[in-house]
Amino acid sequence: MIERYLVRYFLAVVEQGTFSAAAASAQVSQPTLSSGIAKLERLLGTVLFERNNRRVELTTAGTRFMHHARLIEREFAAAERGAADDAPSKLIRIGIASTLPAALTGRAVAAALRAQDAIRIEVAHGRMRDLMQSLRRGRLDLVAGPVPDDALCLRTLFEEPYRLAMREDHPLADRATLTADELVREPMIVRRWCEALPETSRFFTQAGIRPFMASRTTNDETAAALVRAGLGMTVVPACHAAAGLRLVPLDGFAMRRRIGLVAEQETMGRVAGSAAVRALGDVLAVPNAGLDDARGAGPGAAEGGSDADARRECG
Repeated sequence: MIERYLVRYFLAVVEQGTFSAAAASAQVSQPTLSSGIAKLERLLGTVLFERNNRRVELTTAGTRFMHHARLIEREFAAAERGAADDAPSKLIRIGIASTLPAALTGRAVAAALRAQDAIRIEVAHGRMRDLMQSLRRGRLDLVAGPVPDDALCLRTLFEEPYRLAMREDHPLADRATLTADELVREPMIVRRWCEALPETSRFFTQAGIRPFMASRTTNDETAAALVRAGLGMTVVPACHAAAGLRLVPLDGFAMRRRIGLVAEQETMGRVAGSAAVRALGDVLAVPNAGLDDARGAGPGAAEGGSDADARRECG
């Protein structure tokens, strides 16, 4: 008998590309995952993966089994949803990208809970790519975050540019725009889970600049706190406007992102009519609502506009 955890281990390797990354995704040790894959191969009587130094690849048999494994996992998830739907409270499982501001996420979830009686909401927080994997495997009903090109978007919430965030009293804070050359001696803070990180690195590399990296973090709230402390600057989406920060456009850096609610075809009908999902989206669609400090905040302020201008650009 093939147990569900073996199917999950297999899919984790397929999605992550290496046994070490798959083990981290499945929250088990690498020997445990490797043992599980070996057990699965014994049960099936075939080799599923070809290993090399860099990554693992599916064999022909592994490719055939992958389609069955995804169907099995999706059916397990559907059965769990069915049981949840029969419970006294409806359950909606929502993934929220970690690069959306925590305060905005909190306001949106609170609005969702208020909007619908007898609702239970389960929130997963993490990188968009990991959340999309969970969505495709049926573990989530909906994901809020940057919309992938191949995703089914239930609702576009807003589009926004990226800006250079600095302390509001920084000597460059009053500039309308900044060039890469002006940042040669400026320390930088790396937001490791930023979706635009490769493009940001390429921008500075092509300009012949290698900034001093004062810190690297996966937590955007920590990055903002370090910027306020004066440790360095960082590139952020415009929705991260906040008191104490000044967001200034980078000349030549035109990267933008589209934020939306993403679902799979199987769950689209279930979440589309939900009052909780509608309320969640309504709050997320106005990311800078209630911002107290217009001067050091949004993209409109950085470009000499009003706080209302900043909110229109974000949402």
